[in-house]
Amino acid sequence: MMRIIAIANQKGGVGKTTSAVNLAAGLALAGKRVLLVDLDPQGNATMGLGVNKNALTHTIYQVLVDQIPLSGVLHPVSPAGLQLAPANAELSGAEVELVDQTGRDQRLREALATQAQAFDYALIDCPPALNMLTVNALVAAHSVMIPMQCEYYALEGLTQLLATIRRVRSQFNPDLALGGLLRTMFDPRNRLANEVAAELERHFPDKLYQTVVPRNVRLAEAPSHGRAVMEYDRQCAGTQAYLGLTREFLRREEG
Repeated sequence: MMRIIAIANQKGGVGKTTSAVNLAAGLALAGKRVLLVDLDPQGNATMGLGVNKNALTHTIYQVLVDQIPLSGVLHPVSPAGLQLAPANAELSGAEVELVDQTGRDQRLREALATQAQAFDYALIDCPPALNMLTVNALVAAHSVMIPMQCEYYALEGLTQLLATIRRVRSQFNPDLALGGLLRTMFDPRNRLANEVAAELERHFPDKLYQTVVPRNVRLAEAPSHGRAVMEYDRQCAGTQAYLGLTREFLRREEG
């Protein structure tokens, strides 16, 4: 049965899409059948895997709003074993389109259920907002991964996101769990980053991934080439971090 993980943080620019793309690629390289759902109207995960978002006629928008089959929008991408449900700017209209629709917060869960036997993991790249799209992801997911920078406002934003997770759990999805927190764009020379990291270790000792993703030029370059970092530069620090995260993720999920 497919495990569904929402990768969420309402704060933008924290490495959320980078983490979604590269964990998905790492899982595919580990032999898993992986679906990456781009639920962000910016379509960065779509472009980052080499799919031209502006040339698409069917995306996750049509799945949510028009309820076309999810299988009809999937794109096989590299590495082998990874498929993408893409997004583009059209998805920004979903919030308005769904507002009066029955079961609007269940649309993604229903769509993913049709692919439950086709994949081992589905990763959902959520938009940087706590909106109807993010709620759809949280309603569909078994767990949430939260990428976050170790900076001053990170803990405040984390508190808000955890409150949203609790509300979704109480109202729609009692099985939703906090899967883990991932420190991204980390610079060990920064005193504040180390202080926030220590605070996370104190408050979330069992939920904090030991893998720490550093700031890395090759990691930042890879999306412009439409490739996951491990396919762009196998030896760089970003690749090693996300391969490490993949191993840690699989140990948590599969024991």
